[in-house]
Amino acid sequence: MNKIERLQSRIGSIADCGIITDDVNRRYFTGMKSSAGVLLVFPEETVFVIDFRYIEKAKKTVKDCKVVLESSKPMEQIKEILAAHNAKSAAVDSETCTVSQLNMYRKKLGVEVVGDDKFAKAVREIRLVKTQDEIEKIISAQRIAEAGFEYMLDFIKAGKTEREVQLALDFCMLSHGAEALSFDTIALSGKNTSLPHGVPSDKVIENGEFVLMDFGAVVDGYHSDMTRTVCVGKPTEEMERVYSIVLRAQETALSQLKAGISGYDLDKTARDIISAEGYGDNFGHSLGHGVGVEIHESPVASPRRKNIIPENSVITVEPGIYIEDKFGVRIEDFAVVKADGCENLTLAPKNLICL
Repeated sequence: MNKIERLQSRIGSIADCGIITDDVNRRYFTGMKSSAGVLLVFPEETVFVIDFRYIEKAKKTVKDCKVVLESSKPMEQIKEILAAHNAKSAAVDSETCTVSQLNMYRKKLGVEVVGDDKFAKAVREIRLVKTQDEIEKIISAQRIAEAGFEYMLDFIKAGKTEREVQLALDFCMLSHGAEALSFDTIALSGKNTSLPHGVPSDKVIENGEFVLMDFGAVVDGYHSDMTRTVCVGKPTEEMERVYSIVLRAQETALSQLKAGISGYDLDKTARDIISAEGYGDNFGHSLGHGVGVEIHESPVASPRRKNIIPENSVITVEPGIYIEDKFGVRIEDFAVVKADGCENLTLAPKNLICL
């Protein structure tokens, strides 16, 4: 079954119709990027209501839905479509539907509007398991990011600023074919690397400092995500030791990643190594998160979550140690989960590189 059919097969147990209006899920199910449009998912048919700006593109792009031009009174039009399908109830995505939208639907659609989390859960469970086509797009995005990293190894040197590194990396990914950046690129140096999600500044890179870069590219709506920490000049013994601990934690977690492991247990494999070396309090974030049409999605590897990680999901593995006012190290790959292990999608080297 394709994505739409998988959702159609589940909608009947939730409501007579599911309503999708957010940009991400609309693109996921239709394959078309747009800033507008309503997807109405019935058990037997899916209707994509789109305005004049996108109607021509939708007719050529959207293959698994009936495409309908939006009228001047869209709420009345949707009400009529619901009635034509004898729908008595419609479910909204509780994770993306605003309160004002929910109130409007309940006022104008003439059906019971279901606002619990069942429809949102169904959508995200479908997105959780990637198809081969989705994985190929994620790989394409990752190869662009890796081209950016390779370029940065020649670009980074003492005297450059964090913002110069960020801008150069962004330009490289976009010029290599990224449709967008996965998120605002993180490029930090020296003491700033102790900030897990610090913002690049005009700080000048100096010899003997770590440079931490967290970045990704988007291809056809699918994201990549990677982090590398390199050193400009010669690192101290402490810097080398911390880097080796993070790398060992990361590689151990990757060796344990396979379908059926819980997010809690995967996180624990890396966290136990870091804690045993005395840095447990310096690893304050989760080990990993899913990647797909959003940069953060299910599954999650966290000490607070015992969710089971399924086959063909994609998840990051990114342990870190952050020592306040000194330095930080994070190493991040991401992988496709398999029945008996994982396929690491990240090919960039992760030994300690000294520039």
